[in-house]
Amino acid sequence: MTNIRPPAVAGQFYPADAATLSRQVMAFLAEAGEDVSTPPKALIAPHAGYVYSGPVAAHAYAHIAPLKGTVKRVVLLGPCHRVAVQGLALSSADSFQTPLGLVPIDHSQDDQLNAIVGVETFDATHAQEHSLEVHIPFLQVILGAFELLPIVVGNANPEMVANVLENLWGGPETLIVISSDLSHYLSYDDAKAIDQKTCEAIENFDWDNIGDSQACGRMPVKGLLELAKRKGLKVRTLDLRNSGDTAGPRNQVVGYGSWGFWESEV
Repeated sequence: MTNIRPPAVAGQFYPADAATLSRQVMAFLAEAGEDVSTPPKALIAPHAGYVYSGPVAAHAYAHIAPLKGTVKRVVLLGPCHRVAVQGLALSSADSFQTPLGLVPIDHSQDDQLNAIVGVETFDATHAQEHSLEVHIPFLQVILGAFELLPIVVGNANPEMVANVLENLWGGPETLIVISSDLSHYLSYDDAKAIDQKTCEAIENFDWDNIGDSQACGRMPVKGLLELAKRKGLKVRTLDLRNSGDTAGPRNQVVGYGSWGFWESEV
């Protein structure tokens, strides 16, 4: 029997109607514009409701349009908001579903990953988790056919995350995506100040200067920064805004940023 993880936040974080969803994603991408430089190996992008974070996420995803047909697997890491997990959690599902269709899950390295201390297969933490789900429609529109390797990151240190990413790094066929929002529920000016500090830490691969309140996906972000520094990647900030810039009031905002990581000069 096929094991499908159904959408948990369709109709809440993004449209439940396939045609509406596709149009919205394409509109975000059109607004962001297409970059003609070499596509990045890895991205950091936000995961809030599309009306708030979609324009910022689009600035990350617009850079991977040339990878359609090349990328066969997306390794997607995000924080847990619902069911706590110690370490990192894989999914046993055969596919993840969105209104745009099914995305098959890559299980080719499950045995290898489960042998790493801190990694387990734990479906409960995936069932209602939005931090991964909201990225999938962007990936479907941009890449077309691909396999997904979704990982929920809980209580894990940067070295543990970096070790898992190292095992999954692959070549041009593999894209790494890290899901994270930034500061939460600060005033507009306070959020801009702290998000700028987070941006500078990311640009300098200085994961130790990303505090607990600066990014909900700080653990997967820190793991990517640790590995990217080791590998000598180049990073570029693609967008840095908050909900006060996109669709919300400015008395309490959530910060969003997008970054790309390249294996060569850009």
